[in-house]
This record gives sequence, C-alpha cells and structure tokens, in this order.
Amino acid sequence: MSPSETANPAANNAHEFSVSEISFALKRTVEETFGHVRVRGEITGYRGPHSSGHCYFGLKDDKARMDAVIWKGNFGKLRFKPEEGMEVIATGKLTTYPGSSKYQIVIEHLEPAGVGALMALLEERRKKLAAEGLFAAERKRPLPFLPEVIGVVTSPTGAVIRDILHRLQDRFPRHVVVWPVRVQGETSAGEVAAAIRGFNAMEKGGRIPRPDLLIVARGGGSIEDLWSFNEEIVVRAAAESAIPLISAVGHETDTTLIDFASDRRAPTPTAAAEMAVPVRAELIADVRDKGTRLMRCETRVIEGYRTQLRGLARGLPKLQDLIALPRQRFDTASDRLARALTRAAEVKRARLSRVEGRLSERPIRLRITNERKALPQLLERLTRAERRRVADLARSLDGCAKLLESYSYHGVLKRGYAVVRDEAGKPIRAAAGQAAGARLEIEFADDRLDAVVAPGGTVTPRKAPPKKTEGGQGSLL
Repeated sequence: MSPSETANPAANNAHEFSVSEISFALKRTVEETFGHVRVRGEITGYRGPHSSGHCYFGLKDDKARMDAVIWKGNFGKLRFKPEEGMEVIATGKLTTYPGSSKYQIVIEHLEPAGVGALMALLEERRKKLAAEGLFAAERKRPLPFLPEVIGVVTSPTGAVIRDILHRLQDRFPRHVVVWPVRVQGETSAGEVAAAIRGFNAMEKGGRIPRPDLLIVARGGGSIEDLWSFNEEIVVRAAAESAIPLISAVGHETDTTLIDFASDRRAPTPTAAAEMAVPVRAELIADVRDKGTRLMRCETRVIEGYRTQLRGLARGLPKLQDLIALPRQRFDTASDRLARALTRAAEVKRARLSRVEGRLSERPIRLRITNERKALPQLLERLTRAERRRVADLARSLDGCAKLLESYSYHGVLKRGYAVVRDEAGKPIRAAAGQAAGARLEIEFADDRLDAVVAPGGTVTPRKAPPKKTEGGQGSLL
C-alpha cells in the first residue's frame, strides 16, 4: 500500500465518473429541475440564422449572460424575429450542451419585453426603411377617381369587410375582389404581403379582373395585435405595389409602418371605402348642375351674338336697295336680247334665201347626166368582179371534190378489194358468226353480187340488180 492511500483511505472508496457521465447527469438534472422557463434579457451576439437555419446568440442582463438557440423549425414560426440589443422575454426549455459544458435555453417563443421595447424596435425599423426611401413622398401614386375593381386584403369573416362593402354600396357600388388573409398571428405578415403581390401579378383582362385600387384593412387592437403590419415584408410589398394602395389598419390613433409606405392612409376601414369612390348621388347632382350652368352659358353667348348681329345689320343697306340697279340693268338687257334675236333670225333667213336662189335646176341636171355616163363603167367592173368570184368558188369546189374522192373507199375497191354487207347493209368484218342461208351482198369496183352462205361456210354468188335511189337514179356509192 502506497503512502498516499494510507493517508486518504476514503479516496479508495469514491466512485469514478467519466466526463460524459458527469455532463449528461448535469443535463438531466437541469432539464428535470427547470423544464420550461421564461427568461427576460437583452439579445447579444445575434448575427442572423446560421447556414443550417438555426440561430445562436446570447441573453444577458447587467450581471450575467446565458447562451440561447432557436432551432430552424421554430424560427420560421416566430412572430417577432430576434434583433441585436432587443430586450425580450424568451420562453423555452433550459438544458446543457455537453460538448462545451455550457447551459443554454432552447427558445420556442420570443416576444419583446413590454410596449416600450416594441416601440423602440418600431422606431428603429421605421428609420431604417425611411433611409431606404420606402416612405418618400415622390413614391406616392394618386388614387383613381372611380376604380372599376377594388381589391381588399383583410379577414373574410370580420366586421371590416362588411363595413367596407356596405359603405361602397351606399356611395358608389363597385366590383370588389377579396383576398382572405389572417390579420393577426405568426403567419399574418407573410399572407398580407403575398396578397398584395398576388393582386399586382394579375393580368389585365384575365379570368379574375385586376384591381385598379387596393385596400389593406384591419380593425383596431393593441400594438402586439397590429404588429404584422409593421413587419418589413409587408412594408416592402406595399411600397413595391404598382396598384395604388390605401392602408386602413386599426383606428385613428393606431399607426403602423404600412401607413407610411401606402399611397394613402385611412383612419378606419370605413374611411378607406369613402376615399376609394365618390358619392354617386353627389356626382349626379354635380353633373346636372354643371349641365344647367352650361346651357345657361350657351344661351347667354347666343343672345350676345344675336344682339351683336342686330347692331351690325342696322348699318347695312337694305336688300331692295342693293338689287334695284342690277335688276333694272337685267330688264334692259332682256329687252335688247329679244330684239337682237329677232334681227339675227331675219339675217339668217335672208342669207338662206340667197343660197337657195343660187341652187338652180340646171346644175342639178348636169350632175345627174355625169353620173349616168359613169354607170356603164361601174356595171362592167361589177361583172368582172362577179366572174372572178365564181371562178374562185369553182376552183375551191374542185379541190374539195378531189379531197373527197381521195378519202372514198372506191379507191380501195379499184385496187382489187371488195366490201361484204349483210341484208341490213352493214359491213361484215369477219366470217365467224355467219349462219348458213344468210344473204350477203359483195360490192366490187365495177359491180355488185348477191350471195348466200351455204352449209359448211361456203358462199354461192348470184347477180344482184343495181340499186336504185328515189327518182330512179342509181347510187353513186
């Protein structure tokens, strides 16, 4: 036995623990003792989510510091995202990390520590977005005077949508398209931003009409209830909207960041409906009043021109005085014209009488005598022309006759051939099919013979009398 063992006998009886045993024993002790806790502190060392999606930072007060972690699955569900220096109340499970012998809180829920912290966060965010120019006045767009379609982003079950529809019905009924969203809760901000961008993504002339004006509306509530409309995702979506947008979140005293990014802010959802459309009855009355004023103005203008015309007319001479002298000239010219026509007719008649006198009977007879002398010559020329025409026709007829003779089968008969016909006079082209006793006619170049088909297919010829045509003349063919 060594001297050290003799000096400390209790050390030989103590249980030996491994590092892992001690670490996990402490882990179980901490988790069983504390479980879920709420810890208030200031966020420190926050650098945003890790590449894995988890968040690691610390919570501190004026005397101590502890590690904190938010797993990826819980981070997306947080209503408030952690920010450096923000005082928060973290709810989660207290545990240890054996790998570094540190204790930490696994945060499941995170909220600012009181209204003061929220207001400080809100002011800091407002300054940040304002520095980016999202609240600049030159970004504001004018609202359409009378939109055809109004898009409303709100809860479909609350009183807000009923108030908006009722107010629009009273003032000027319009086509309303509602995009239902949650206006409170962890997913509210994402839904509102998606609704604004969804309306802007609609195509004009599509199945669902694209709105000409948007209203983002919610009833009143605490700053925590309205916090979704302070989120950056909602503010940026409102600032990027190409469609003019009215924010109507909360009551008159409530202010959210979407109010600064929108084109117009309405103190209440009902006031937003009043901004969206004019009063129909007032428009009709205004149009009627302007129409009446326009008619009165036109009447006054016409009366003024009529008075001015009357004054000018007094300075003009009378119509009778203007046309009196031209009328007298016209009457004088008419009388002179009638006399001139009479004199012209008499002159023409005298000239015609002189021409008629020069046409005596002797010149006419002389002309007839000359034409009679030329008549025999014309007759002789006509006779010669007729003889030439007859000779030309004879030569043409002779050529046709020769052509006809060249095409006739008689030329073939003269070369020693014959034509065989049956009793009907039809040519027979083959011996086959001719029955015994059938009468045939055989035509040669100089004469014709009648024949009878004998048994065995032989032909017995006999003299045939010449054919006669009507009138007793023999056939040329």
